[in-house]
Amino acid sequence: MPRASTDTSFDDAERAPRRRREKKKLLTAAIRSLVELRQRGDMTSADVKTVARTVGVHERTVWRRLEKAQDLGTADLTERPRFTITDEIRVKLAYHHGNIKAVHQEILDEADDERDVPSLSTLHRAIKRDLPQGDLAGLRAGLPASRGHDPHLRRPPTARNEEWEGDHKQVPVLVWAEGRLVKPWVTWFCDCHTGMTMGWAVTPHYPHRASILAALRACILTDDLHGPAGGLPRRIRIDRGKDFLSRVVTQAMGSLAVQVDVLPPYTPHLKGSIENLNRAATSMFFSTLPRCTKSQKLNAKRRVGDKDPALTFEAFVDLFAKWVRTRNAEHRMQGRGDVTALEAWLDDDTPLREPPLEDLHVFLLEEERSTRIIHGHGIRWHNRDYIGAWMTGRTGTQVRIRYQPHHLRAIEVFDAHTDAHLGTAHLADEASEEEIRAVYEARDERVRRLRRDLAEAKRRRRRRFKAVTQAEPARTTGTMTRTQAAAELALTRRSQAKDDGVPAGYMPRRVNPGARWAIPQPAGTEEDRTTP
Repeated sequence: MPRASTDTSFDDAERAPRRRREKKKLLTAAIRSLVELRQRGDMTSADVKTVARTVGVHERTVWRRLEKAQDLGTADLTERPRFTITDEIRVKLAYHHGNIKAVHQEILDEADDERDVPSLSTLHRAIKRDLPQGDLAGLRAGLPASRGHDPHLRRPPTARNEEWEGDHKQVPVLVWAEGRLVKPWVTWFCDCHTGMTMGWAVTPHYPHRASILAALRACILTDDLHGPAGGLPRRIRIDRGKDFLSRVVTQAMGSLAVQVDVLPPYTPHLKGSIENLNRAATSMFFSTLPRCTKSQKLNAKRRVGDKDPALTFEAFVDLFAKWVRTRNAEHRMQGRGDVTALEAWLDDDTPLREPPLEDLHVFLLEEERSTRIIHGHGIRWHNRDYIGAWMTGRTGTQVRIRYQPHHLRAIEVFDAHTDAHLGTAHLADEASEEEIRAVYEARDERVRRLRRDLAEAKRRRRRRFKAVTQAEPARTTGTMTRTQAAAELALTRRSQAKDDGVPAGYMPRRVNPGARWAIPQPAGTEEDRTTP
């Protein structure tokens, strides 16, 4: 009971200023009506009593306000002089990162008379009254924090495949890939009108243009594996990522008559559909997986589930594909009429623009500019041999190669003269998984050895200094005698490699001496030196 009474008194204290403002506005409007009645000669004392009873003030208050309005010629009260926020105070707020106490202290230090400086509470009220929340957030943390208080308009409804948005998203989950824990990256596109996730591609490392081409291919195809949503969009909104702006991606989209809108940097609100999809995936799916790096903290270092076994990369991709299908088919969107993305897609009768499969081979793969010739061992490219069963009887044919970047196990081969697609060629002498793993382990061991050497060198170079409590020169904490210094120098000299086996200080003869040169003879026995 005492707590309830405390909460009630707090609410009443919050509502009191608002009630006073409302009463002042009602009284001003009533006085304006009474002044008009008096000018027409229709005002009576009963009208004054009615206004006082309705507004909730004394009758004499109404008469005083009426006389003041008659003298001033207006029913509005003159504003009392009050402290306002100036441009100089805004600059001080930015300098102190929004610390109002520090700004007030600086104003006190600059003032000649402290009585001319408003109190700290007055400064707080003035900032709350004169500065919008977005301005105060921007002065404290910068423009991104200020944009969080801005309203954003919705784009008008369109049709399916009218607008797509694409982005990369690093998954906050650790998974096993090739014997190490990594955080995968998802490259995906969504349809802005229906909310449909059109296609996606997952890579265990940072995505590249091959990830975008694979995701676009999955978006456009309408077969049993990728459908029913698909086709070409009218435009795609992307950010300024270098991989999105690469030549192959721009060429592929431009060749398929797709407009690419490149957004300004640091403007995620301009592609809200894909950003909403990123947030939904994080809160609804990624946070439920083991080894999520965004889980609750137990202390400064440990999180919930740090010791849980991590998923393999294959298991993660399988779960992610199931979640995307479930979200498209079962998740109902309140903002789109409480329908699923799949229902919204199927209800739209806008015709799809589906390119032929041959065009996808042409435009969604990068082309090797030089031509190649089919030899008896296949096609030689990048010091590798590629071969296919369709090459039988085609030795000597001049061809062109198109490939998916960073995925060089297979290439697409086209006739150099007719541009006809001949077939797919696969790597002939591909190393086994064990051989590739052995190469990677050898590389990792070399890196670890170099890191140990660099860490030891850094430890030897490190110099520690004594802590001081007053101004004095910096002094090292370690002490070393002359004997220790000489011993370490001698050890360093002995550790240096001597490949030639020549004693120190010896300089070999570099030119043939003349006849007048005295050449030293090798030392012999005592008998040889005494013999004339």
